[in-house]
Amino acid sequence: MTSDIQSFFRDHGISEVEAIIPDMAGIARGKIMPAEKFAEDAGMRLPESVFLQTVTGDYPVNTNDAIDPAEIDIVLKADAKTVRRVPWAAEPTAQVIHDCFYSDGRRVTMAPRNVLRSVLELYAQRGWEPVVAPELEFYLVEPNLDADYPLKPPVGRSGRAEPGRQSYSIAAVNEFDPLFDDIYQFCEDQDIEIDTLIHEDGPAQMEINLLHGNPLDLADQAFLFKRTAREAALRHKIYATFMAKPHAKEPGSAMHIHQSVVDKKTGQNIFSRPDGTPSQLFFSHIAGLQKYLPATMSLFCPNVNSYRRLTRFQTAPINTQWGYDNRTAGLRVPISPPAARRVENRCGGADSNPYLAIAASLACGYLGMVEGLQPTDPISGSAHELPFGLPRTLDESLREMRGCEPMVGLLGEAFVTAFAMVKEAEYETFLQVISSWEREHLLLNV
Repeated sequence: MTSDIQSFFRDHGISEVEAIIPDMAGIARGKIMPAEKFAEDAGMRLPESVFLQTVTGDYPVNTNDAIDPAEIDIVLKADAKTVRRVPWAAEPTAQVIHDCFYSDGRRVTMAPRNVLRSVLELYAQRGWEPVVAPELEFYLVEPNLDADYPLKPPVGRSGRAEPGRQSYSIAAVNEFDPLFDDIYQFCEDQDIEIDTLIHEDGPAQMEINLLHGNPLDLADQAFLFKRTAREAALRHKIYATFMAKPHAKEPGSAMHIHQSVVDKKTGQNIFSRPDGTPSQLFFSHIAGLQKYLPATMSLFCPNVNSYRRLTRFQTAPINTQWGYDNRTAGLRVPISPPAARRVENRCGGADSNPYLAIAASLACGYLGMVEGLQPTDPISGSAHELPFGLPRTLDESLREMRGCEPMVGLLGEAFVTAFAMVKEAEYETFLQVISSWEREHLLLNV
């Protein structure tokens, strides 16, 4: 019997396949092979250590606490719902996202896609079904071949780079119409459902909103969109970057997550009562985010650069205050009808792994609901004038996560150990770099 994947290959004349998984950083890892060699039933194999590779390509010194010392293989099994064409490939190519298992059938619990699956299963056990809608910000920049030089906005159709901030400018987006035409076409080819595209605050900074839906599907779309934007930009000799803070004096790039929960039986939003007023579960969900966001910030802000975005009086939040239609708060409740009542988590950076950021955001809300927590009063003024309530460094974030027993229990000790190990190795590597600021101000003054 022909499988859905094999039918897709046949219908689209596919000659090559990219079998991919998202690693800890959200980078696509895997294998490329001829379509006739694609082993859907038997699965494919990669070393378990693929999840311990750092963003620099290195590995932690001692990995025995996280993986089998024998460096065993894991089995990759295709998720048929994720098969799509690779629209920028020269040959007819398909990509398929895979889930990861051990040879005895157990899930690889540290795999980011499995972390999100586990959180969704907790919701399902209570008859709940989360709904999310990510918003991704990114910058377009000139190709940067020397990392010692700052990034620059690219030249658009007019032959000029943006001279300053052009928030919500249609003309500034039109400067890159040929590029966005490619992005829209590539997204359509891959069933990535873009709702809107706007120009954000920074020079050549854009934001796309994905249509709301199932969290795993939306994580897949966000994962694929990052790759799509980069590939489309390269066609036009431009870089698309999802760094949280690529420019020193410009706003950072976020991944905001709108989230709500519906009852699986009735399809009704459990954040609203029948009379349309907010429910207790709605307030508890917010309270869970307030309580547990600090312990999960390393999943929303997973890189050293991420914390440069979280600065006072910029557009990014600095605490877990919440408010109605308040963009200075870490948690914003947009104006909406009762059926669409939701919370917008504004803490995450665009550099986060979408699977882990969505899993962590839903995990915080889940714990709030099952623990029956109560939030603080909503804030009506500027939350930027209040004290910091979020970790300021990656090191602090990782220590908070390791010490939060409820979150470690929910996300899984194996995952937390592996993730922290990878990020601690990256942090130690970063500390070996001496910056130009240090040479400028300390060399002859201290």
